[in-house]
Amino acid sequence: MQEIAFKSVQQFNDHYGIETLHPLVSVARYDREEYRRSDEEAMIDYGVYALFLKENKGCVLNYGLTPYDFDEMTVTSFAPGQKVHVIPNPKVLYPKWTALVFHPDFLSRTSLGRQMSRYGFFSYTSNEALHLSAAEVEIFRSIIGMIGQELHHAIDKHTHELIVSNIELLLNYCLRFYERQFITREEINHSVVKKFERLLNEYLQHKAEAEGVPTVAYFAEQCHLSPAYFGELVKTETDITAQEFIADRMVSTALELLNDDRLSIGNVGERLGFQYPQHFVRFFKRHTGKTPSQYRMA
Repeated sequence: MQEIAFKSVQQFNDHYGIETLHPLVSVARYDREEYRRSDEEAMIDYGVYALFLKENKGCVLNYGLTPYDFDEMTVTSFAPGQKVHVIPNPKVLYPKWTALVFHPDFLSRTSLGRQMSRYGFFSYTSNEALHLSAAEVEIFRSIIGMIGQELHHAIDKHTHELIVSNIELLLNYCLRFYERQFITREEINHSVVKKFERLLNEYLQHKAEAEGVPTVAYFAEQCHLSPAYFGELVKTETDITAQEFIADRMVSTALELLNDDRLSIGNVGERLGFQYPQHFVRFFKRHTGKTPSQYRMA
């Protein structure tokens, strides 16, 4: 398997035979037969941000052992520090995609650079790509096109600001498209939340005492989603955060257990995964307004 590192825009461009117009930003179009894909699997180590509009399924993508769910006309997004396993699709000789690639240094000392954390889709180590409608594809392409025009324009004092503005515009549209996707994929989202609920009940009944207080990260992993994507999905489907969902179920379970006089307050806390009774008392009071003792005396 090939080991490939895209630590710079130049390395990305050189690998795919793309002309470098700017050392920190590139707009790449890949659809020519002379750039026939390699038949060898590759592990790509990203040191740049990259958004790909995939126009066909030219490969299979994996983060670790998790397959990345994408199809024709989907956007896949990668960030510095991510490693992606690429398996060529033997049925497709010539993958087709358009990409925007930019180095984090390009955003240095810009408001966008300070706000990149709000674009959670870069942090998804899950299986979820962004599926675009025909109209959304046109918006994506038009903004990419404007960035490409700036890269071909002679560099002047406006170049950097205009490219950064268009990158931010594109990322903001991607945020909108992801929010739409959460809504339109309602049936899938609902099944994930039902699985979350079932797993949470099982955890509180059989695992919490040994494994500790349940976490969002644990259930995201069980659903093969990143914590960021899983959290947004749960919030969209239930109107509360995944952490609030867990807390609500823990409180309900605590109330049931406290009704059993054979259990001490320490025993109840242990069954919910709390290592120390005082942590359980603080948790219970924060969510109910009463201590466990006050609840029992009511």
